[in-house]
Amino acid sequence: MAEALDTNQAADFKYIGTRPVRPDGVEKVTGRANFGADFKLPGMIHGKVVRSPHAHARIRSIDTSRAEAMPGVMAVVTAADFPDRARLGFGQRAFNENLMASKKVLYHGHAVAAVAAVSNRVAELAAAAVEVDYEVLESVTDALQAMAPDAPLLHDDMITQGLPETPTTPSNIPKYGLITKGDVEVGFAQADEIIERTFVTPMVHQGYIEPHACVGSYKEDGQSTLWCCTQGHFGVRDQTAMVLGVDVGDIRVIASEIGGGFGGKTTIYLEPLALKLSQKSGRPVKMVMSREEVFRATGPASGTVNTIRIGCKRDGTVTAMSANLIFDAGAFAGSAMGAGAMCIFAPYDVEHVRIESREAVTNRPRVAAYRAPGAPQAMYAGESVMDELAQRIGMDPIDFRLKNAAVAGTRAAYGPTFGAIGLKACLLAAKNHPNYNAELPEGHGRGVAVGFWFNGGNTSSAEVHLTESGIVKIVEGSPDIGGSRASMALMAAETLGVPYEQVRVQVADTDSTGYCATTGGSRVTFATGLAVVHACEDVIGQLRARAAATWDIDIDQVEWKNGAARPVEGVNIEAEPLSIQELAAGAPRTGGPISGRASLNAQGPGPAFSVNLADVEVDRETGRATVTSFTAVQDAGKAIHPDYVEGQMQGGAVQGIGWALNEEYLYDDDGVMDNAGFLDYRVPVASDLPMIDTQIVEVPNPNHPYGVRGCGETPIVAPLAAVGNAVSRALGIRMTELPMSPPKVLEAISENGGS
Repeated sequence: MAEALDTNQAADFKYIGTRPVRPDGVEKVTGRANFGADFKLPGMIHGKVVRSPHAHARIRSIDTSRAEAMPGVMAVVTAADFPDRARLGFGQRAFNENLMASKKVLYHGHAVAAVAAVSNRVAELAAAAVEVDYEVLESVTDALQAMAPDAPLLHDDMITQGLPETPTTPSNIPKYGLITKGDVEVGFAQADEIIERTFVTPMVHQGYIEPHACVGSYKEDGQSTLWCCTQGHFGVRDQTAMVLGVDVGDIRVIASEIGGGFGGKTTIYLEPLALKLSQKSGRPVKMVMSREEVFRATGPASGTVNTIRIGCKRDGTVTAMSANLIFDAGAFAGSAMGAGAMCIFAPYDVEHVRIESREAVTNRPRVAAYRAPGAPQAMYAGESVMDELAQRIGMDPIDFRLKNAAVAGTRAAYGPTFGAIGLKACLLAAKNHPNYNAELPEGHGRGVAVGFWFNGGNTSSAEVHLTESGIVKIVEGSPDIGGSRASMALMAAETLGVPYEQVRVQVADTDSTGYCATTGGSRVTFATGLAVVHACEDVIGQLRARAAATWDIDIDQVEWKNGAARPVEGVNIEAEPLSIQELAAGAPRTGGPISGRASLNAQGPGPAFSVNLADVEVDRETGRATVTSFTAVQDAGKAIHPDYVEGQMQGGAVQGIGWALNEEYLYDDDGVMDNAGFLDYRVPVASDLPMIDTQIVEVPNPNHPYGVRGCGETPIVAPLAAVGNAVSRALGIRMTELPMSPPKVLEAISENGGS
């Protein structure tokens, strides 16, 4: 089921809201699209990374002589080949150290050297020939253990930031955060029922199919070019320039098509290594990670330990909400604890709120973004307690949320006052959905959960060029990870009044278009789309001016309507409308080429809410939980291309189901990951899943001309809790640790009487 629910009587559009074929579809289904590992250059050689076999060790020495002497080896680099890191601040030093360790390795798989050779096989042999002398240190891969006063320190100079008084001694706690609203003790005193529980979520990987890959080419004049799979090639350029100590203007980055990212390709791992190897060898260098390397040495989502306390009155009024969030950042600071704290209670209009958050560093890979980073873990905990409270007071879980739902005018604890939002519309749509009203078979549980993401704006640029035949060429710099080319084309078609098929969209390299921030945070259709709309309006202004000059009237006497310039009603001239094709064809005679441009820092992204329903059957004999029905309801603001909005909702649901039931990083006592591959790291496949039903709610964002809110992050936020609540209701046992795999379910059954 896929159905749009318009709650705001939005304007009728000709192109927006339709479902045309995506511009890049043919290239991808025929295999002609070039992904990261597809690129080749004449004279290209191959790079491999030497990685630590230890989770925590001091590097005594690195001997590369054997590798360098091997036939076919063209270059070897270590941290010593990069600029002195003493010049950098703590955060930048950490970034550099994560790319290649200099003094200590901090996780199994941490890079310590890289080699380049004439073939992959020779490069692998050379990497094996690099000799590293380690002093093995005690490791810690658990966040709570890392926070203990006697835990082994990962960084001797890490001082906790954010506390009222800055400590004088280092620890494994880089950051503390606090969000408050009202007085929670007053709120809890007003409550008739209070529930407090602690919830544990594991570190998980984004699970993109395409591994990290790049080709780096360094030229003798100091100019460099990178081809890579990334969510943000401007970010790759800036980060690589910082690591290499060069000007950003000396690096050109070309983004390939991307075989999945979900936040995991918003940072760099190989790119500076490839360029440094290219500089030393004088040859282009290609580097491609193995699947094992992807798991061991790229950025997963944080594991968390979150303690939640919520109180309510017997009539369902929530009086107080508090949270203590602990995020595992991996080897270096930089978890999404702040976003988790922002999201956890945002759906509710509650007077008294307190949210504390901490991150801990552990001997695991440094975390990276994963689709609404921080929100799924935090809201799994919060929504689980909300579900249990609804059960305790005997209230329907949707009615309980409706009674406390945030509305326009609600001030969120993290700061903003909401404008027009669609949470109540989503809750009502869910309550009226056939799946919520279907009879529930015996042995099944039905879970409800709310999701939230604040969405992003940030910097974007776009250019719109008209060919002499009237074809519209859009040039922008946001990698397309979810159908954004189609969204840009639809918004351009709507703005200009031309057919969708007349619009072409190109994602240009960093030297060929204006700056665009990384594709992530559900920002691209909102922010880059806004730049495209403004650039189209620039073009319209020029077209009106050309028509005014042709008719010898003032530009204010010309309007643009249905893809043509027309005299404003009441202007006393005899003139037929001039179409975009006619004006474009005459451009050489009326002033030259017609091009529009826009660069902006988009403000006012609309926050997005969702409601998920999950029906789960639990086999008490085996412990297996099977999702039999899943429904995703979400406010998209305006679905520019509904197919892709539904696809985002379904994809997020599937990833959330995997997180809830199967996925986790498993480490042995030495800090070595035991399941670094898709054989043992179990992501859902089609046979594990029901059809994901979707319902789009549309409450337009007033800060965008077409009402866009962004839709890519929110779909993954609620599934963990929806599935968790369903399993808990099916068992009659509150589950508090993910994944709810068969062993954990059987353990819970055993601990609660075995039946």
